[in-house]
This record gives sequence, structure tokens and C-alpha cells, in this order.
Amino acid sequence: MRQLFTILFLLLSFVAQAQRQQISYIEETKNWYYVYDEKGKMIGGLSRSSIGEIKGWGSDFLVAKRYSFYYICDAKGKTLKTLNVSDVGEIVAVTNSTITSRRGSWIITWSKEGKKISARTAN
Repeated sequence: MRQLFTILFLLLSFVAQAQRQQISYIEETKNWYYVYDEKGKMIGGLSRSSIGEIKGWGSDFLVAKRYSFYYICDAKGKTLKTLNVSDVGEIVAVTNSTITSRRGSWIITWSKEGKKISARTAN
């Protein structure tokens, strides 16, 4: 019985991992962004008018700016967190797990969940 639960747990973990889409590349056109996975398969299309301008992406999220807000979205464009531009400043880098911004003389590091991790003065 214990082996059955172990196998079931491993199978469910594998399915959950497979469902998480990884961003490999985002192609820009005049009106659309097309998101691709590591196999070159299109995950989806996001219209510029609805998402704004993509500032960067990690393996499983992207950051877009529209009007006075930054939107942290999943690979399909679902908004996970909204941040005010006046709080964040200018996005300067996006990695697989963090977002780095510059606000005045401060460099701020944010998690991909939109939480401030650290801040330091810029040199």
C-alpha cells in the first residue's frame, strides 16, 4: 500500500511539473507577443494592447508595463501580481527568479512574486 502511495505521489509530481510551461523566447510583432517554450512550441500569444510592453522574462514569468503599472504574468499572460511604477522605478533586469529595478539612487531587487527582497544605493 505504501508503494502505491509513493508511485501516485511521484506521478502527480511529474504531471504538475509537465503542466508548468517554461518560457524560452518571446517574439515581438507590431501588435502581438508570441511566447515559446524550450522546444520551440508556441505557448500563446499576447496582444500588445492588453499587456503593454514586455520588459523582460524569466523561465516561468514575464514582466510587462502598461500605463503606470508593471504586471508580473505567467507564461500564458495571466496576471500574478501588479506593481505601481512609482514604487518600482525602472526595470533594469529580469532573471529566472528576480526582477531588478532602479528608483532614483536606489537599486531594488524584487522576487518574481512581486515582494521586495533588498534595496541598496546605486554607486
